[in-house]
Amino acid sequence: MNQKLFILTFVSLFLCGLCFAQEEQKKQETKGDSIVVPKTIPKIDGLKVVNKVISPVPDSLAKPNLEDHQLAAEIDQKWLEELYSNSLYDTIYKSISTLEYSEVYYPELPTDTLKKRLNELNARTPFNIEYNPSLENVIKSYLKKRRRSMEKLMALSDYYFPLFESELDNNNIPLEIKYLAIVESALKPRAKSRVGATGLWQFMFATGKEYGLDVSSYVDERSDPIKSTKAASEYLARLYKIFGDWDLALAAYNSGPGNVSKAIRRSGGYENYWNIRPHLPRETAGYLPAFLATMYIFEYADEHGFQKGKPEFRYMETDTIHVKHMITLDQVSELLELPMEELQFLNPSYKLDIIPFIKDENYTLRLPRHAVGKFVANEAQIYKYAKDEFDKREKALPQFFESDTKTRYRVKSGDYLGKIARKYGVRVSQIKQWNGLRSNNLRIGQRLTIYPRNTAARVVKKETKTVITKGKKTYKVLKGDSLWSIAEKFPGVSIQNIKDWNDISSTKLKIGMTLVVSQ
Repeated sequence: MNQKLFILTFVSLFLCGLCFAQEEQKKQETKGDSIVVPKTIPKIDGLKVVNKVISPVPDSLAKPNLEDHQLAAEIDQKWLEELYSNSLYDTIYKSISTLEYSEVYYPELPTDTLKKRLNELNARTPFNIEYNPSLENVIKSYLKKRRRSMEKLMALSDYYFPLFESELDNNNIPLEIKYLAIVESALKPRAKSRVGATGLWQFMFATGKEYGLDVSSYVDERSDPIKSTKAASEYLARLYKIFGDWDLALAAYNSGPGNVSKAIRRSGGYENYWNIRPHLPRETAGYLPAFLATMYIFEYADEHGFQKGKPEFRYMETDTIHVKHMITLDQVSELLELPMEELQFLNPSYKLDIIPFIKDENYTLRLPRHAVGKFVANEAQIYKYAKDEFDKREKALPQFFESDTKTRYRVKSGDYLGKIARKYGVRVSQIKQWNGLRSNNLRIGQRLTIYPRNTAARVVKKETKTVITKGKKTYKVLKGDSLWSIAEKFPGVSIQNIKDWNDISSTKLKIGMTLVVSQ
């Protein structure tokens, strides 16, 4: 009996539920809504389709006739034809994405005066330099808060701008684009962004290769001022060909053409930067104002009383030599008696401060003009010295005396680091390390601590030396590591640095050993 009663009860509930569902369906159809069914409809033509089936479809909800913005679609198609597949640049400065547009009190620059000057700039440049309160506040903020940094950049610009202008002119690019390198890298050839964009013009690895910039173990031509400027000029020329507007070309330079074409669509079809600006990524929205503010300050530096420092070098006061054998900047520094920092500034593309010699590659050494003749006149001796040095490095170098046998040397008239290093059989970099020297400059009477090589014995028993790691950055050697791969992990650190800091002479490493990787 109980079983029959249970079955009858179950059937009754089922029939009641079915009736209730039918009534609800009628109500929904009366309202014109759809019934949700468990079926997923995929994306169509890049549009996200709502997961509903409309049955029946009222006339008011018929499928709309969706049309794309013609100009933006043409831009996408042109860029697709150029096989563009990745975002090229990533500005190094976070300040651009957090740019403030609030009112700045700076009575030294009245609004009427600024309007007049912006009109003058607009008349002589291909950029749309229209006055607006946001741009005014950015300019005044730079004038008020960035005076010292701007003066330093003005001094650096005396070296970089002439070579920029030469390459820009060759590609029919407006010369004012030179100010873009300030926004991108603050004129630091080895600048590296959060995503790996490198150099004055902030090329990504793959795109640098695409534009002929060699990136290898020894060389990163994204940091080469001339080669990277040539590549940037070619890329900007392609962007202008697509957009036909320099403001939009700069926006695309920063965030990629895809973001610009999307902003054009979202704005309703506007083609002016200032109209599509609210629809651009935040960083790109601040990009052109930062560029224009920089341009204004440089063009009207005298009117605002900027005192730029004297540049260390001018581009025209340097020249290049095509290397015939591998050589290091350290060796050049010793032989030509040039400060290492000077050579690093002039040759920023050599990652390990080593200039390789590779067949069919064109690697050059840039020197101050006064040193070029000395190098050329003694080329054979210089390369022989370099080769002998490399040969020694391949063998176990003689050990140094322990600290209780150190020598104190008093600098005399006519002394320089290279001369002292040769006297004691050590390297210039070691003397600088032992004495905390940041440059090659010496003064008469200065005391130097030196640990000379043991020249009394040809074979010296290797002794274990304790390397102090406290307070220094260290690295634990893993399987497959080499001195080169470890140096690559720490910007500014060379193989020789690691050898010196850890008192090792060979390139063999043991898994698990701890190395000091910073001073």
